[in-house]
Amino acid sequence: MDNVRIDKWLWAARFFKTRSLATDAVDTGKVRLDGERIKPSRAVKLDDKLSIDNGAETWEVRVMGISDVRGGAPVARTLYEETEESVSKRENDAEARKLYREPGTTIKGRPTKRDRRAISKAGE
Repeated sequence: MDNVRIDKWLWAARFFKTRSLATDAVDTGKVRLDGERIKPSRAVKLDDKLSIDNGAETWEVRVMGISDVRGGAPVARTLYEETEESVSKRENDAEARKLYREPGTTIKGRPTKRDRRAISKAGE
């Protein structure tokens, strides 16, 4: 099994929930191989260095195994190795999100009259 498409590998390694999301990410340039844009049909090889932005986080990984079957998370984790810089950057980003929450994340949908009063009171 040495000829697996990059979109199928991303799905098998659990970076994306569906294969179509993985294909769209590769098409839009959110997945790069050694800094270069690639096509979804490109075959992944061992020791390829990938930069993956799945919307929530950015990963820098090295391909350690090749699979076209989506397995459990422990199995998927054996398919790649994350770089030290990527690990520290993701931890720093997670910490920053904890400390500095965006104001709109707590509001669900349209604010009620009570919510609007609280918002205007906080702005005074």
